[in-house]
Amino acid sequence: MTAEALVLARPAALTQRVPFMVSRVAWYALCGLLAVSMLLPLVWMISIALKGNGDINQLPPTFLPREFRAANFVDGPAQIGFYRLLLNTVIVTVLSTIGAVASSMIVGYGISRIDFPGRRFWFALISGSIFVPGIVGLIPLQHLYISLGLIDTWVPLILPAFFGSPIFVFLARQYYQSIPKYLDESATIDGAGHWMIFTRIMIPLTKPVWITIAIMSFQFAWNDYLSPLVYLQDAKKFTLPLGMAAFLSDQAGSQYNYYMATNLLFVVPPLVLFFLAQRYFMEGLGALGTIAK
Repeated sequence: MTAEALVLARPAALTQRVPFMVSRVAWYALCGLLAVSMLLPLVWMISIALKGNGDINQLPPTFLPREFRAANFVDGPAQIGFYRLLLNTVIVTVLSTIGAVASSMIVGYGISRIDFPGRRFWFALISGSIFVPGIVGLIPLQHLYISLGLIDTWVPLILPAFFGSPIFVFLARQYYQSIPKYLDESATIDGAGHWMIFTRIMIPLTKPVWITIAIMSFQFAWNDYLSPLVYLQDAKKFTLPLGMAAFLSDQAGSQYNYYMATNLLFVVPPLVLFFLAQRYFMEGLGALGTIAK
């Protein structure tokens, strides 16, 4: 290439790089603004949690507290009864998560790996029920639990998880589709039944998807406010979302610092669970579009 051609090529390369750099800077700036908008409520919550009663009602409000009160993280949970509510929530959440994972993985295995008449119909029915709002069945379920004498117990909060969730069954089935069928056929030739194939082969291979289901089920049960509100009456059986809402409406008054301090403790377990298992979560969602022969 001649020197003249090199000189002519440089401006063209520069004109190509500048729009790319500008677009990249704009993209990072947009992502930064979105990140700030999402983190700002959390930062404001931390600010209120560290304030005294006088700083909360100050107008105009200040971002930084004049006096940092770390004792709010002790006094707040004590007034709300955090640890009793935490125990109730852990029991309900763990049992619901176990039920959701077990039922969804079993149903997904049956629909994906067992050839039976009407298999596609049942999968279409389950997939279609994803679009039915859960609120539709709230009143019929309430009447059912009343007739069974299960109101004011944890059974209505835990039992539905053991019957599977359409979205979790869909996720499990789609992940099973990415596993080659020859594994089932080889195990069948060796004398393995469906239960052995499911427990010895499929469960280890589908670790990302059932961890994904566990995370999503945990988040739903941990944050569920409506079901405890409908089915629970005894305050000793309240879960954290319901107990904290009761404190805010009946007892809090101006003690929003106690409420926010306890709220920060409330969000810690789901965050820790997600960060510990986020690799499996991304693997579980990433394999949903693949289908093996």
